[in-house]
Amino acid sequence: MQIATETERKYDVPDDFALPPLPGAGDAEAHDLDATYYDTDDLRLARNRRTLRRRTGGTDAGWHLKTPGDGSSRTEHRLPIDGDEVPGEMHDEVRVIVRDRPLQPVARLRTRRLETPLRDADGRTLALIAQDRVTAETGGREQTWQEVEAELVEGDPELLEEVERHLLAAGARPAAGPSKLARALGDRLPPRAGAAALDRDAVHRYVREQRDALAAYDPGVRAGDAESVHKMRVATRRLRSTLRTFKRSFPPGAAATLGPELKWLAAQLGEVRDGQVLEGKLLAAVDQAGPDFTPVADRIRDHLEAKVAAGREALRHDLNGERYLRLLDAVDDLVERTAAERKPVRRAGKALAKADGLLAEAMRADSDEELHAARKAYKKARYAVEVFAPGGGKPARRLVKRLTELQDVLGAHQDSVVAREVLRDLARDADDGFPYGVLYARQEQIGRDTLRRLPAVVAASGKPKLRGWLGGPAARGVDVRG
Repeated sequence: MQIATETERKYDVPDDFALPPLPGAGDAEAHDLDATYYDTDDLRLARNRRTLRRRTGGTDAGWHLKTPGDGSSRTEHRLPIDGDEVPGEMHDEVRVIVRDRPLQPVARLRTRRLETPLRDADGRTLALIAQDRVTAETGGREQTWQEVEAELVEGDPELLEEVERHLLAAGARPAAGPSKLARALGDRLPPRAGAAALDRDAVHRYVREQRDALAAYDPGVRAGDAESVHKMRVATRRLRSTLRTFKRSFPPGAAATLGPELKWLAAQLGEVRDGQVLEGKLLAAVDQAGPDFTPVADRIRDHLEAKVAAGREALRHDLNGERYLRLLDAVDDLVERTAAERKPVRRAGKALAKADGLLAEAMRADSDEELHAARKAYKKARYAVEVFAPGGGKPARRLVKRLTELQDVLGAHQDSVVAREVLRDLARDADDGFPYGVLYARQEQIGRDTLRRLPAVVAASGKPKLRGWLGGPAARGVDVRG
């Protein structure tokens, strides 16, 4: 699949509009375009700012999927035409939005296009100006209109500014809608609510952001992208943690019913992500041990890559399964039903105070298991603090940063614990267990060295000026010097 970023601006123009003289304009070429747009009955793609079409004619005939980008840019996925059915690879890009709802034609747009290139002195095409006369058929009715698109090719964004000045002076106006399809669908497509209307309170905003993150990273997870797996897992954990911390913001029983499903999804993602992370850390340690350990490296790589491959295959199956699709529906419902809660910040303070207590107990007991429990508690507390960071000023943002550093130290220690478990398992079946014992001892040392950093990061995260806004026991921090 080809993926490209397009930067363009659209303009509404009257029927008698004539393209004004533009800098570097070449001869116009005429194209007849015929595009069929696909969506669900309830227009889930259009409502999520996606357009999926099969287009013939012009210079880029094929299947096109456009997704939101930054500013005036959009990302376009392209595949050649091979029949009338939506290609499976493109369907995967929107599965998280359409779920198990069928994709079917919702509009046909035929366009007579006059395309004028803007070139520099060397003949490079800097932009394309398309003057389109559109005939749209949808819902049993036909519409016609004229519009102009200015799309960058090799030019700078400043060129679009200059072109816009000429077009506006000639009678064009910035387009009232985002796309031809939106104009064709008309009132079938409800207006998008603004951010202010969507954000009932900080908890609602945070939950909505995590729901949107699930949708954003789903295509990358299906394609096997490691970073997408990581970020989707984080969004899943944030949702589950928020459900547990701010129970009063959600319908009764939401945490009990949705929490286990989010835990399941995080675990499926973890089957891929944990192996990827551990492979990188262990192979780096083996590399430092020298060439004599190369056979060990090969066994570690084979073992963990097999684990990751099995996890990826299971995850691909899960993402197309009924359980995952219904989970997405439940998360959508959760976003709609999230309500404002009185003083939810207190719950963040309680979560942080609990983590402080668990860490103090773990340090007194010198227990890896209890340190891992403290790490999970700090992760939950950090997510709770993140809820208020956008409106909490510098103290809240800095506290998130310090808690992240604390969690990273505890995470590095836990990684050494898991690495030792893998080395012990591999040593059982090895002809020579000695190199595994050496690596095991080094992981023990990594764990000890990591814990020596703990008092400093705990002190940094426990400063009253960072925690004071939370109130209660959380403002005091935790003392791990003993």
